[in-house]
Amino acid sequence: MRRRSVLRAVGSGFAIGSVGVAGAHPTATSNGTPPDETPASQPLGTVSIDDTREAVVDEAGQRAYVATVDGFAVVDVADPSDMTVLARESIFADHEDGPLTGIWDLHPEGDRLLVAGPAYGRPSLRGFGYFDVSDPTEPELIAAHETDFYTHNCVLRDGIGYFTGSGRDGSPLVILDAESGEELAQWSVHDVDERWAELPFGMVNLHDVWVDDGLAYLAYWDAGTWCLDVSDPADPTLVSRVRGRPLDELLAIENQSHERTEPPGNDHFVTVDESGDLLGIGTESWAVDQRPPGGPGGIEFYDVSDPSDPERLSEIVPPPTPDPSRGGVWTTSHNFELAAGRCYASWYQGGVTVHDVSDPTEPTERYHWRDAGRGKFWTAQLVAPGEHFLGASIGAYGSNTDTDDSSLESGLFAFPDPAVSTPSPTQSSEPSSSARSAADEGDGPATDGEETPVSGSGDGLGVGAGLLGLGLGAWLRRHRSE
Repeated sequence: MRRRSVLRAVGSGFAIGSVGVAGAHPTATSNGTPPDETPASQPLGTVSIDDTREAVVDEAGQRAYVATVDGFAVVDVADPSDMTVLARESIFADHEDGPLTGIWDLHPEGDRLLVAGPAYGRPSLRGFGYFDVSDPTEPELIAAHETDFYTHNCVLRDGIGYFTGSGRDGSPLVILDAESGEELAQWSVHDVDERWAELPFGMVNLHDVWVDDGLAYLAYWDAGTWCLDVSDPADPTLVSRVRGRPLDELLAIENQSHERTEPPGNDHFVTVDESGDLLGIGTESWAVDQRPPGGPGGIEFYDVSDPSDPERLSEIVPPPTPDPSRGGVWTTSHNFELAAGRCYASWYQGGVTVHDVSDPTEPTERYHWRDAGRGKFWTAQLVAPGEHFLGASIGAYGSNTDTDDSSLESGLFAFPDPAVSTPSPTQSSEPSSSARSAADEGDGPATDGEETPVSGSGDGLGVGAGLLGLGLGAWLRRHRSE
C-alpha cells in the first residue's frame, strides 16, 4: 500500500478544481438525497460494468481491477473522461460446477492479482484465481485452487493470500501460498477464548482483513477488530484487540438477531494509510424496525503507531437517511481508502466523500457527491492526488423494492479530487458536521452544520498530497509523545 500511494503521488500532475456538493447535511428527502446535496455537476466520466462490486486501483494509477460477481474486469482509468474496459475474465470456466461465482473481492500486488469467492456460502464451488496482469488486456491465469471455505474479502502480500475463511469453525483468517495453494496457517478469535463459539455466526464472523508491513488487521463484526503479527505468515500471533465490547457483555445479549445488524459493533472494513500508523475501521449497520439505537454506521480512526496500544482518535459519521432500516435508503459506511492524507469513502446511496485526515483527530470533509437515485457506492479509490478518484457503484443490488431502482447505475464513476491547500501558520481548520473527535460525546446521526467549502480550482499539486500523506505517520508519532 505504501509503494502504491507514493508512486501515484509522484506521478500526478496539476490539480483539477473540485466541483460538486459541499459538506453540510440537511434533512433528507424521500429518496434519501438532501436537496442541497443533489449534484449541480456531473462526474468527470463513467464506465458501465455489470455487477460491479469491489474495485482497486493499481500502483501506478493507470488501471482498476473490478470484481464482477462472475469474474473480474480490468479498466483503464488514467483518463477520467475516457475510462475503458480492457479485459473481462472468469475463473474455473471449465469446471463441472463452474465458473466461480459470487466474486465480490480481489486484490492486486504489482503485476499479480488475487481474485476469490464466493462471498457467501450457497454456491458449491469455492476457491480463488491467481493471475499475471502484466498485460492488462490479456490476464494470464497462474493458478486456480478450490477451497473448503468461502471468501468475502482477501488481501495479497508478497505472494501470500490472506482470506476470510467463512464456513470453517471460528470463521478464521486463512493464510495460503497464492501460487501453490498450500495452507500456511489459520487464526480465529476462538483461539483466544473458546466462549466466542457460543455466539452466532452473525455476530462473530471475519468480514474483512488488511495486511501491511507484517501486521494483519481483522474486522470480526461484533467481536471487534484484532491485530496480528504475520511477519511469519506460518505463525500468526495476537498483538492486540483494537476495539470491541467485552465477551461477557456480548454473551449476555438476549436479542442477538437484532444485535448483528445494529450498532455498536459491526466492524466491517479495515485499512491503514501509507505510514501504517493510521487505522480506519468502517461499521456497516442499520436500524431494526426503526428503533434506537438504529444506524447507519460510520468510520472510526485509530492511532496504531504502537499496534500493541491502539488509541481512538475520531469518527466520521454517515450521511443522513429518511429510512435507516435494511429495507430503506442505505447510507451506512462501506469500503474506503486512506491515501495522501485523506479518506476516500463510499456510503452506498449516501454517495462518496473525501475527508482531510492530515490531522486525524479532526477529519474535515472536502468533497461530497450524492445522488441516491443514480449511484449506490461500494468503494472509493484514489487514482491521482489532486486530480481524480473513483467510486464503484453496484447498481440496484440490495435496494428497497418500494423505490424505483431503474436509474441506479453499475460501474465506475470518476470524481475530481479536491485541490490540495496548505494553510498558513495563522489559519485554522474546523472539522465539518460529518466528523466527530474522540473527545466529543454522543453517537447520534449527523446533524445540520456549517458548510465546509468545496475547494476551488487552486494550483495544489498531487505531489503535495502524497507528501501530506507520508507526513501523517510523523504527526501520529509526535501525538504519542505529547
